[in-house]
Amino acid sequence: MADKPTPTKGAKTEPSRDERLKAALKANLARRKAQARARAEGGVAAGKHEEQD
Repeated sequence: MADKPTPTKGAKTEPSRDERLKAALKANLARRKAQARARAEGGVAAGKHEEQD
């Protein structure tokens, strides 16, 4: 029980995780806003994938 992992290792990963989540949230919000604008304009690409191989 005396050999617990030090919390400093976890503390170092928290900011990177928070930054990663913040960036993902920002990208998701930007994507949703772009979709909403495309739907409002009557765009064809709203909710559909344009690239098809």
